Amino acid sequence: MTRIGFHASHEQIGPRQLLTDVEHAERAGFAMAMCSDHFAPWSERQGHSGFTLSWLGAALARTSLEFGCVHAPGQRYHPATTAQAIATLGEMFPGRFWIALGSGENMNEHVTDGQWLDKETRTQRLEECVDVIRRLLGGATVTHRGLIRVHEARLWERADPLPLLIAPAVSVESAARVAQWADGLVTLNQPLDTLREIIDAYRGAGGRGKLALQVHLSWAPTQSEALAIAHDQWRTNVFGAGLAWDLRTPAAFDEAARFVPPEALHDVVRISANPEQHVAWLAEYAALGFDDIYCHHVGQQQTDFIDAFAEHVLPVFKES
Repeated sequence: MTRIGFHASHEQIGPRQLLTDVEHAERAGFAMAMCSDHFAPWSERQGHSGFTLSWLGAALARTSLEFGCVHAPGQRYHPATTAQAIATLGEMFPGRFWIALGSGENMNEHVTDGQWLDKETRTQRLEECVDVIRRLLGGATVTHRGLIRVHEARLWERADPLPLLIAPAVSVESAARVAQWADGLVTLNQPLDTLREIIDAYRGAGGRGKLALQVHLSWAPTQSEALAIAHDQWRTNVFGAGLAWDLRTPAAFDEAARFVPPEALHDVVRISANPEQHVAWLAEYAALGFDDIYCHHVGQQQTDFIDAFAEHVLPVFKES
């Protein structure tokens, strides 16, 4: 049975309000949650970016939900620091925390004033980080010299069970490559044929574990409101991966999105005022084989969305 979860967007909502929202989501019947890990928002209109690792400790303590986050070790985070955070959250909340390790975006990583590497080098660096993190979580003392450097690092806190190291992938090529190290896969809503290819590439390369999907959606009482929310908050996210990886500031994203028309948002956000339409879309994703689907309502106000989905959407999947 596919589980339906809640996505907590740190770029759009302040951390105090986001705690309230995720508590509300649990009471409403969402089965689990995940969140982003940004230093900066995608747009100055979004206007937030709390520190995810601090927030996760509070969110895990104040709910009984399973949580995950998407996180980029290698530049802003040293992999030994990432491993220590994973072990600490895993020790405090056994079996309730997973982390998806990606290669990052310039908008978050440039703050360290390091060189923004090409995609292949960033991927190689990520693979080194994953190896270091997994060895540290396993109890080894690690020294490493490569694209990242580690000297005699050892974790003094151990998590049992070990938190899952999930791979985020949005392309067929990436899905096949991460299969060598990932404990599971998380991706974003895309055309169904593309998602099938991503799943086939991951499984075909030996990928194990659960399949998860983050779905960007916009719901409001009217169709025009739902479209207006999506356009206001998510038009900086219509661009391809290359631009999204490389732009450096929220202002640069806002400039790039100045002439994006509202209609273009339908390519990246599921927009409808009709809860039955959202049920149909989520059912299509579930039929592809996704074990977990995380709903990200791209608006900054979550209360009405949570209540609407609690009444009209979540019961359908609990009964299926």
